[in-house]
Parts: sequence; structure tokens; C-alpha cells
Amino acid sequence: MKARKDPEAELENRKGSFWLIGALGALSLTLVAFEWTAFEKQVGQMGQYTGDLLEEEVIPPSATPPPPPPPPPAPTTVLEIVDDEVEVKETDVVDTEIKEETVVQAPVRREETIEEEQIFTIVEEAPTFPGGDAEMYKYLGKAVKYPQMAQDAGITGTVYLTFEVDKDGNIKDTKVLRGIGGGCDEEAIRVVKAMPKWKPGKQRGKAVRVQFTLPIKFTLR
Repeated sequence: MKARKDPEAELENRKGSFWLIGALGALSLTLVAFEWTAFEKQVGQMGQYTGDLLEEEVIPPSATPPPPPPPPPAPTTVLEIVDDEVEVKETDVVDTEIKEETVVQAPVRREETIEEEQIFTIVEEAPTFPGGDAEMYKYLGKAVKYPQMAQDAGITGTVYLTFEVDKDGNIKDTKVLRGIGGGCDEEAIRVVKAMPKWKPGKQRGKAVRVQFTLPIKFTLR
């Protein structure tokens, strides 16, 4: 039977290993303690802000346009003040007082009156067609053209015209007093306006304007 080794001798041989393990463990704990303290310190400092506070940027309100400049003041009349001691010449003063003796004459307006010549309807010597009434009816018989519209409609009758014979015998202001239509009225006016000069009418030996009435008959054959 083998003798058993002394346990103390066996532990003595391992003392160096135990010491090395203990030193490493102590060193590890020391490092862990240092690391933990640094972390604690950093965590505690995260909530603090040591930098400069940034001022809030204030956006100014939109600038309103300045009001328009006021209009220039109206020119003022400068009154010259004269001392009481200064004498005013009589020539500089105009007497505008109206007295009872003063007579104000209003301007006289001269109205120009234009006298229109009288148009006669009855005169001592009536105007006449050149050659007399017979020549006038011959002229009308040749000059009047029966309107086709009146022929187709069977229109017949007498157109009464009025016109003026002036002092020179000219025919003026021809109008229809009573017409029959169908183009006969216009034809009668055309024929009278185309008449030659008449012999003017006279009143007390002087040529005057005379209003004349003439019937023109339209008859179908």
C-alpha cells in the first residue's frame, strides 16, 4: 500500500499559482472599478449642457411701406403790413363806392333782325310757265312716265303738288299735298323739279316769292 502525500506539501507547491490568480483577480477588479467610475461620471454629465445658449432667431414682421409724402402746402399770400406812420398816396387808392349819383350804363345789345321775304299765295300777277299753261301741259304730257308699279296695280288719280317760284323764277321746296302711291308721287316731284324757269309773280310791280299748287293727273289708256 502506497503512502499518501502530505496535503500541506501539495498546497505549498501550488502557492505561486494561487498568488498569480489572486493578483490577476485583484488587477481585474481594480480595472473594473476604474472603468465603472468613469462611466458613472460620463453618464452623470450627459444631462448637462455647458455650451452657449443659442438665442432664438426673431423674424421681424414684414416691413410696411412708408406712407406717401404729404402734398406740398399751398402757396400762402404774404400780406405786407404797413405801419400807421407810412402815408399812402391817393393815386394808389381807387374809389369803388357807388353813390346815388353814379349812373351805370349797361352795354347795349344790338340784335340783328333778319327779315324773311314774304311768300305770297295770291298776287296781282301770278307766276307762269314759259309759254303759258298750254306749254306746261305739253311739257307734262311728254315728261311724265307712268310708273310700271302703278300700271300693274291699276292705280290712277291726281297727285297734288305744292312748290315755290322765287323772284328769279326757280322752282323750290316741292312737296306732295295729296298723293296716290304706286310711284306716281315720286314721278310727279321729279317732273316738276326738272321744269325750266318760270316767269316770276309780281306784287305792286316787284318780283316776289309765290307759293303755287299744281295737279298732275295719271290715267291709264
